Amino acid sequence: MAETIEISIVSPVYKAENIVDDLVLRLKETLKILNVVYEIILVDDRSPDGSWEKMKQLSKTNPEVKSIRLSRNFGQHPAIMAGLSQAKGNWIVVMDCDLQDQPKEIIKLYNKAQEGFDVVLAKRTKRKDSFLKKYTSKLFYIFFNYFSGISIDNEIANFGVYHKKVIKNVLQIGDKISFFPLFVNWVGYKQTAIHVEHAERIEGKSSYSYLTLFKLAFNTIISFSDRPLRLFLNFGILVSTLSFLAAIYVFFQAIFNKIEVMGYASIFIGICFFSGIIITILGITGIYLGKVFNQVKNRPLYIVDELHD
Repeated sequence: MAETIEISIVSPVYKAENIVDDLVLRLKETLKILNVVYEIILVDDRSPDGSWEKMKQLSKTNPEVKSIRLSRNFGQHPAIMAGLSQAKGNWIVVMDCDLQDQPKEIIKLYNKAQEGFDVVLAKRTKRKDSFLKKYTSKLFYIFFNYFSGISIDNEIANFGVYHKKVIKNVLQIGDKISFFPLFVNWVGYKQTAIHVEHAERIEGKSSYSYLTLFKLAFNTIISFSDRPLRLFLNFGILVSTLSFLAAIYVFFQAIFNKIEVMGYASIFIGICFFSGIIITILGITGIYLGKVFNQVKNRPLYIVDELHD
């Protein structure tokens, strides 16, 4: 009878051919200390370097390592979902492959989970990122939290320990735009966060450019919240109210013959202002309709090309 897997490690891999060997080594050392049955699931998000060859070799020499390759670059969060779908552990750890999420911190997260928590998130203190990276990350979450109506701490990312029932429900979310921390936040359960040590990036740089972060925030907000529509509704009501009051004022001015010939500038400005409002509202509505169109097509979130275990 096969042993029950206690911990599954899921890590999306992209441009990590010089890191993935060290990642697996350090994970094995950490999990040996915990003395549990485990599996390591690496998901290659169609990395353009030699990451996949390294991953295949690791699967050949380490029976506990499972390597998955996607058919194209789907993005970090779909890659995470692909790995989660293969996880068999009672507890699942999600972590980045760049080793800024340190494997040794898994012990602390796992032990905290045994106190009765379903989710234990890693809160990164003294982040070892550039000032610009930390500042833009903070702006990203301020922007995201406001428009989505959901509060997510900018010091918390994907790294954490999750009970299998949490992951089961995360996988049932049918959104075609995936954002793992938001899904975990939405499903609920008993959650907590503890401080962990954040490490320097060993090599390379984040694959998230500022434009990519903006697109991720925008697409996730549109996918998960109707707040932009409600904001424009409130704005439309405000403009309509002010316009109605202005119309009353002009009406009484006309009664008392206090209106002189109206100028071209005021008419031009009024037309441009209200046309801009109408076009913007139609644009936002169109974006939502486009997202609905993509959702109802029911295309898969990711496609697996190869699997080695």
